[in-house]
Amino acid sequence: MGRKHSPILNNNRLKLGFFSPNCSSGMSVTKVPERWVNSWDNNIQLAQLADEAGIEFLLPIARWIGYGGETDFHGSVLETVTWATGLLAHTKRINVFATVHTAFIHPVVAAKQLATADQLGHGRLGLNVVAGWNKPEYDAFGIVLPENHSDRYALAQEWFDAVMRIWNHTGPFDWNGKFFHMKGIYGFPRPFDGAPPIMNAAGSGEGREFATRNADFLFCISVDLDQSKKEVAEIKERAAKIGRNTGVFTLCHAVCRPTMKEAQDYYHYYSQEHADWGAVDNLLRLQGLHAQSFPPEALRTMRGRFSAGHGTYPLVGDPDTVANEMARIPESGFAGTTLSFVDYVKEFPYFRDEVIPRLEKMGLREKFKK
Repeated sequence: MGRKHSPILNNNRLKLGFFSPNCSSGMSVTKVPERWVNSWDNNIQLAQLADEAGIEFLLPIARWIGYGGETDFHGSVLETVTWATGLLAHTKRINVFATVHTAFIHPVVAAKQLATADQLGHGRLGLNVVAGWNKPEYDAFGIVLPENHSDRYALAQEWFDAVMRIWNHTGPFDWNGKFFHMKGIYGFPRPFDGAPPIMNAAGSGEGREFATRNADFLFCISVDLDQSKKEVAEIKERAAKIGRNTGVFTLCHAVCRPTMKEAQDYYHYYSQEHADWGAVDNLLRLQGLHAQSFPPEALRTMRGRFSAGHGTYPLVGDPDTVANEMARIPESGFAGTTLSFVDYVKEFPYFRDEVIPRLEKMGLREKFKK
């Protein structure tokens, strides 16, 4: 029942999306006063800028507890299904993803919410499935975080299977699984025109097995783009063995200015001179203890990159430098990347006017026709 037509399923060799604008400070763990304010008005403005520029998707982070520090990084977060529904109503073309924790949102509720949002957006909703890893969030829900990583994905798989069954049922049915027990369930309306595109971010073996079985796109942190080539090829090979074509995305944070010096100076200013190191260290501690998205050696060496962009890949420089660096992303096998800025609304227009035309000239993106 997969959707055949979706903004993210276009022919661009380098697909682009914005990540985490629903969260306070976005992806920049900084104390600078101009850091991102995740107000609803700011999110509408960004969504419409992205929609008019031909950006493929918007992707939120589902977060329930902040990371502390002086700014309480991610202490304020717009709930993702509500956020996606609202932004679908304010846009015309773009895919808007909802990020759903399988451990926290019941599949019957999720299936109904997501189908409703997809009806509103006429088939532009996407679903980012999250198994969850952050123990303080599990504590907030009164749920025990499974110590065995595979148990989290066993629950996620059953959740996903249940949602898909609800969307494809021919009549009321019972469900008696390991994690969910339901009687006489069904769900209408269904999604607008087939199941929405599915995303998943995973670094562990179990997580990537889940993604290759179920997701259209898997997110993979890149520490080094050249080193990522082998990793991306292995993911695609794993998917091909089970008859699936799973695209792989990476994640980037960007500082683009007219000159290299301006970009580097600002990068240092917000990510080093004014980093919220308390939040950075809390984030690193929690990632190291409970998540497997980052290799341990990467966590030890990436403290500065975490303050700059939550551990994502840096795109820093003048427009030529940034565009040339972005050209390496599809060369490494990635289908595209997310982008974040210190202030998305103020910084994206320059990126739109200077970097995207360069990507078009490189043949990485088709010129967008409104």
